[in-house]
Amino acid sequence: MIHNIAQGVQAFTSNAFLVAGDRTVLVDTGANFDAVSHLQGDVDNLDAIVLTHTHPDHVGNVDAVRDAFDVDVWGFDASHPMVDHAIADDEEVEIGSRSYRALHTPGHKNDHLCFLSSDGEVLFAGDLVFQNGGFGRTDLEEGNRDLLVESIDRVLATADESLGELHVGHGPSVVDQPYRHIEQAAQAARLY
Repeated sequence: MIHNIAQGVQAFTSNAFLVAGDRTVLVDTGANFDAVSHLQGDVDNLDAIVLTHTHPDHVGNVDAVRDAFDVDVWGFDASHPMVDHAIADDEEVEIGSRSYRALHTPGHKNDHLCFLSSDGEVLFAGDLVFQNGGFGRTDLEEGNRDLLVESIDRVLATADESLGELHVGHGPSVVDQPYRHIEQAAQAARLY
């Protein structure tokens, strides 16, 4: 089960995906809403928080969730004060009941990770790409358009058309031909 606990929140936040299973994980925590009460309505326990990156809209609720569920936070850069444990590029990470390959995908932010399930069916893309060919901003600190294009290309080369679910940092998840949305993002990031 993958559930966006931030769905319907009106404040500025990222999506925050609760992935239930053998290892119940929250992928990103969102910000500016009461994530703890949303989680308590869905689960009794949480095993970990996994971050796609550390922009404030993705980590604003980290402390509250960490305190309420007594969980550690995993992300690319263990020197960041909110990250307890590093996830290396190409490392396998258990999220829910699946194994995911962590892909270091800088360009939007240096510590950005995407997570592709080992069966190739599910991708957590953070702010790398969005629905309808959208892609992450590169005008913020650590943003770099050339790196972003390389990162999108890496995801395209790692995933394929069997991808069934694309869960993004903002906006709706994509379940209708998500690989094409990533292809569109690769083209758009080169043009705009």
